[in-house]
Amino acid sequence: MKKLTAFAAALALTSSFAAAPVAAQQKFVTIGTGGVTGVYYAAGGAICRLVNANRSEHGIRCSAESTGGSVYNLNTLRAGELDFGVAQSDWQFHAYNGTSSFENSGPNEKLRAVFSLHPEPFTVAVRADAGVKEFDDLKGKRFNVGNPGSGTRASLDELLAAKGEDVSMFSLASELRADEHGAALCDNSIDGFFYGVGHPSANIQDPTTTCGAQLIPLDGEAIDELVKERPYYAQVDIPGGLYAGNPDPIPSYGVLATLVATTDVPEDVVYALVKAVFENFEDFTRLHPAFAHLKPEDMVVNGLSAPLHEGAARYYEERGWL
Repeated sequence: MKKLTAFAAALALTSSFAAAPVAAQQKFVTIGTGGVTGVYYAAGGAICRLVNANRSEHGIRCSAESTGGSVYNLNTLRAGELDFGVAQSDWQFHAYNGTSSFENSGPNEKLRAVFSLHPEPFTVAVRADAGVKEFDDLKGKRFNVGNPGSGTRASLDELLAAKGEDVSMFSLASELRADEHGAALCDNSIDGFFYGVGHPSANIQDPTTTCGAQLIPLDGEAIDELVKERPYYAQVDIPGGLYAGNPDPIPSYGVLATLVATTDVPEDVVYALVKAVFENFEDFTRLHPAFAHLKPEDMVVNGLSAPLHEGAARYYEERGWL
């Protein structure tokens, strides 16, 4: 009996050693995104879907995690708690260079760009009865400035500074997440909100349909100067007719959503991820309306202010895009 038990134990131990290399081959990566109703979360899910479809080839299992947004993702990447993150192109710039919100933490020299995604015009939606036709009319109003840690909040702070203002210009500066601001507008808890997002967006569709929210322009001398001084900004129109009651194009400015990683992520992992996206590119563009007009040759250069990750650069060179 003792001999049989010892043999069984030895066999089990041998089997566990034999199985160890197979288990070790599995790699788990996480993409930090944004609120569950936003385009960042959809982008992370779309990327992971394509990566996971070929898991048997590369052994990588990808998951998208809902987070506080750009600044949160960049800080969490720096801490080594995420593998990839979606971030606005302006906050990619600031994180790599140690400027603006990242001045205290200093440059993140490990930060690497992977590719850019959709354009994100800054969007201001207001209640139809708020008496607001332009941004300066929001003085003394109840305004959602965005949740701390989001790129939206940090970008609004830059806009306010360019206008010589801060959040004290509002009678209430609420800090709701993107998936909360539409309901708050329709409940008359706030008069408006600021949001950087790819269009069309459910977070804009809901309040325009439910309570007739109006989009207002973001233009004028202060914004012209801001765009001129900041290489990661560009002036752009929000197309007319995307949302109920908003038939005309709305002048604005904005950034690009980008996917970033760090040098801690192995080259082969990043290579497998970009290969999964670009070799199934038509499928990717169908996974959200904001991706419909993306072009690979733009995605590998536009909005990338950190150096390209070696794994991404290797794939792009193979395709002749660099």
